[in-house]
Amino acid sequence: MSPLLRRRRSPDGIAPEGLKPRRPHAGVLRRERRALLKARADHVAELGGLLVEMYRRGAFRDDLLAERAATIVGIDSRLADIETLLHTGRRVPRCECGAPVLRGSRFCPNCGRPFAPAERKPDEVPEETVIEPAPHA
Repeated sequence: MSPLLRRRRSPDGIAPEGLKPRRPHAGVLRRERRALLKARADHVAELGGLLVEMYRRGAFRDDLLAERAATIVGIDSRLADIETLLHTGRRVPRCECGAPVLRGSRFCPNCGRPFAPAERKPDEVPEETVIEPAPHA
């Protein structure tokens, strides 16, 4: 298969049948996360201002508040997707509380739980099948 065929996509952005879509580059995901965090902060500030203004006027519009809150929840959902994409694929050991454990750590950075030192097992000899050469006739 040629490299050009692997990059070809249909007009709607979906990979051709039989090809798995590539995971976006980590830098692209980080830039998107940064932009989404800024947009989320702007939307939260706008929602807060809207709520204060509604309080001043003494009339709340639940439909408008729900619409603005749904936008923020959508941004949160995409942020969670990005976090999953950025942090999957790495085999990072985790504590029982779920926090990632750094190499050489003796305590969990989140909950303080001590880690047992890794016990070394004596070298075990794997069972192997020995094939003996056939006698020459």
